[in-house]
Amino acid sequence: MTLFDALGFRWDRSAVPASVPHHSLDRVCFRFHKMLPEFVWDASMLEGNPFTFPEVQTLLDGVTIGGRKLSDQEQILNLAEGAKRLLAMVKSGQFELSKPVFAELNGIVARKEALEWGMFRGEGQEKNYTPDVGLGERGRYTPLPTLPGAPELNQVFSEGVSALQACEPFERATAFFLFGALQQFFFDGNKRTSRFMMNGVLMSHGIDAISVPAAKAQEFNEKMVDFYLSKDATEMMAFLAGCHPEAKAILPPPIDDRIQDDGFRSRS
Repeated sequence: MTLFDALGFRWDRSAVPASVPHHSLDRVCFRFHKMLPEFVWDASMLEGNPFTFPEVQTLLDGVTIGGRKLSDQEQILNLAEGAKRLLAMVKSGQFELSKPVFAELNGIVARKEALEWGMFRGEGQEKNYTPDVGLGERGRYTPLPTLPGAPELNQVFSEGVSALQACEPFERATAFFLFGALQQFFFDGNKRTSRFMMNGVLMSHGIDAISVPAAKAQEFNEKMVDFYLSKDATEMMAFLAGCHPEAKAILPPPIDDRIQDDGFRSRS
C-alpha cells in the first residue's frame, strides 16, 4: 500500500520543505512552554471560542473570568492541560506517534465536550453514530462509519502511521495532522488533538512547534474545506509551513524576489 493510499489523501511531496532548522530538545520545549498561552488562544480561536488573549492568560494564571460560559472556559483549560501533557511527554522521551498517546491527548482535549473522549469512535458505549464535518455552503464531509470496536478506524490508523514512518519529520508531522482531521478517529476534538500530535513529532525531532495564528483562522478554515473536498493536501502543507516560526528559512522566496537567469532580480 502506498503512502497516499494509506492516508486517504495526496500532496505534492516536492513542495514540502526539505530543510527545516533543528534545535536542541531543551530549546524547542522552552519555546513551547513560554508561548503556551498564545498556543492555547490560537487553538481556541480556531474553535470559535470567544475568550480574548488577556482572558486566556488570566485563566491560565488561575483566575476565573466572569461573564463567560463554563463550556468555553473548560475548553481553554483542556487545551492548556493537553499542551502541558504533550510537553511532559516530549521532555521525558515518552511521546510517540501511537494510538495510546493519540487517545490520551484526546481524552484531555475533548473531555466533557465530545460524546465520548479518549477512545476511537465505536470503542465506547456509542457504536453507531457517525458525526460529519460541516463545510458551510459546500456541504458536509462524512468520514468512515462508526462500527462496534472500530475495526476500520484501527486498521486505517495502523496502516497510516506505518506508512508515515518513511517520511521526514516535518512532512510526517504535518501529514499526520491532516490524516487525523480527515479520518475523524474521535467523536470530537480531532483537529485539536491531531495538531498536538503534529507538534509532538516536530519537537521530538528538535523542530519548533507550529501554531496557526488567530489572524489566519479564516484562511485555515477555507483551506481545510478545500482539503476535505479535494483530498489534496498540497495547499494545507504550504499553509502549515507558512505558520512555522522560521517560515522564511524553510519556504522558497516569492517569485518576484528570485534571481533571474541574467543575474538580476525580477521587477514588476
